[in-house]
Amino acid sequence: MPLYALKLEYDGGRFVGWQRQALGVSIQMVLEEAASRLVQGRKVESIAAGRTDAGVHASGQVARLDLDRDMAPEKLGDALNFHMKPHAVVVVQAALAPAGWNPRFAAIGREYRYRILNRRARPALVAGQVWHVLPPLDVGLMQRGAECLVGRHDFTSFRATACQAKSPVRTLERLEVACAGDVVTVDVAARSFLHHQVRNIVGTLKLVGEGAWAPERVAQALAARDRAAAGPTAPADGLVLVAVHYPQDPFGAAPQGAAPHRR
Repeated sequence: MPLYALKLEYDGGRFVGWQRQALGVSIQMVLEEAASRLVQGRKVESIAAGRTDAGVHASGQVARLDLDRDMAPEKLGDALNFHMKPHAVVVVQAALAPAGWNPRFAAIGREYRYRILNRRARPALVAGQVWHVLPPLDVGLMQRGAECLVGRHDFTSFRATACQAKSPVRTLERLEVACAGDVVTVDVAARSFLHHQVRNIVGTLKLVGEGAWAPERVAQALAARDRAAAGPTAPADGLVLVAVHYPQDPFGAAPQGAAPHRR
């Protein structure tokens, strides 16, 4: 059975999250039902690099599709996009994947971006894509608070209480706060993340930016290893999965060992 790697873009505000749920429309459901139409209704399974929550967006989600049919990757992408209409999810790239490839476990890095619209007026064009924060934010102070979180730490204070990860230890490779006009961005990179880790970090840095916390208090919250010691969870609206990295880019050179497709 051919395996395909897909790079996906979606508006998470339209879905209950990546994973299938008993109620509501998920990205996984839309993708698998579209793929099923290409194989006479047979069941099709997919695996994602990250199970994004309800409301979280993606411009670079990566998924594997197990399809009982040989198709040229570009034609597969076009066919899936046709059948996924009018849902706000599209395949932006498709490629053959090597046997046994798993987009979740093969990943060596993930990047997220969080956007805050920092102005008095509510958003119109980017509604549902940003966290609207009225008080002016000091990006310099936010960056100072962010710096103590870079590196390998126990992030108990910054993970959801319901997080099921076996260990709270993670390594943040990058955490940068920047501002362009009235949009504040928080860019974060790591091999993997805990549940709500990025949103809890952003919620904490927002307190620093508006002057409610000193930057040094972020380090104190980290050391406490207690969720109650950190700031609130930022809304899902502003979070985007922008990239997933692999030792070999599945969308670059043809993967070794992949079966040739028949046109």
